[in-house]
Amino acid sequence: MLTVIALGGNALLQPGERGTAAEQRANLAATFRAIAPLLRDGQPFVITHGNGPQVGNELLRQELASAEAPPLPLYIAVAQTQAEIGALIAAELEPSAGRPVAVVLTRVEVDQADPAFQNPTKPVGPFYDAERARALEEERGWVVKEDAGRGWRRVVPSPRPLKVLELDSIRTLLERGVVVVAIGGGGIPVVTRDGRHDGVDAVIDKDHASALLAVGLGAERLVILTQVPAVYEGFETGDRRAVAELRPGRDDEIVERLPAGSMRPKVEAAFRFVRETGGEALITSADALEKGEAGTRIVPASANVSPL
Repeated sequence: MLTVIALGGNALLQPGERGTAAEQRANLAATFRAIAPLLRDGQPFVITHGNGPQVGNELLRQELASAEAPPLPLYIAVAQTQAEIGALIAAELEPSAGRPVAVVLTRVEVDQADPAFQNPTKPVGPFYDAERARALEEERGWVVKEDAGRGWRRVVPSPRPLKVLELDSIRTLLERGVVVVAIGGGGIPVVTRDGRHDGVDAVIDKDHASALLAVGLGAERLVILTQVPAVYEGFETGDRRAVAELRPGRDDEIVERLPAGSMRPKVEAAFRFVRETGGEALITSADALEKGEAGTRIVPASANVSPL
C-alpha cells in the first residue's frame, strides 16, 4: 500500500522556536517516532512538507543582505528550502524508516492563465513600513498589501497545481525501495513557455500538491498531519465537534463551513484524492496517531469502512 504523508508545520517548528537546525531536527525526530507504524510496516511511502517559515527566513536574509548580494526570485527560495528541509528530514527519517531516503527537487506546473495571478493573496517575506513597501513595489514590480495592521508585505499568487514534473523519477525511486521526500512547500511553481518550464513567483498549497502527487502515483492512502487531532466543526467557536468521518458528495456542505485559511484546503485536497482514486485519506496529528486516536477519515461515498 503506497502512502503519501504530508507533514504539517509543527513537524518542523513549535510555537516560540527560532527555527534553528537543531530545533527542526528534534521536532522531526519526535514526529517520526510518533508515526513510526506508518514508516516501518514495509510499505512504500512518500513524505511531503510545508516550508512557510523557512521561506520567510530565506527572504528575510535576502532582504537584509540586498546591499551586498542580489535578491533571488521567490521560486528559487522555494527550491533552496526544499533542499534545506529535505536534508533535515533525511537525517532523521532514514534511521526511523530503516530504508534509504532520496530528496527530490520537485517542480509543479501551474497555468499562467490561472485567475490567481490576477489576484495575489498569499503574504510572503518580511514586514515593511508603508514607504519601503511602496518603493519595493515600484523597484521590483511587487504587489504589496497591509497585513492585519502589522505592516506591509508582499503578496503573491497561489495557483492550482496541475502536474508534478518529477513524477516518473519519484515512481522509479519507489520501485527500488527508496523512501522519497518530495513536493516541498507545494513544489517549485513553473509554467510552460516556448517548450520550456520557467519558474514563476507563486506559492502552491502543500496539501493540494500532495494530493496531486498521490493521485499521479496511484497511492492508496493520503495522510495529512496537522496540529489538531481531527477536523472540527465549529472550531472557532466554543462549540467545536470532532468529525470522525467525511465522504465526498455526502459532506460537501461541511467543507464549505470550514475555515478557508487553515483546515478547508486540507479537506478539499483529501476529497480530491478520494474522488479520483477511490482510496482513503486521514487528517490528524502525529500526537493523535501515537496515542492511537482515530482522527478524521475521508472515504469514498459508497465505502464499507475498514481500519485504515
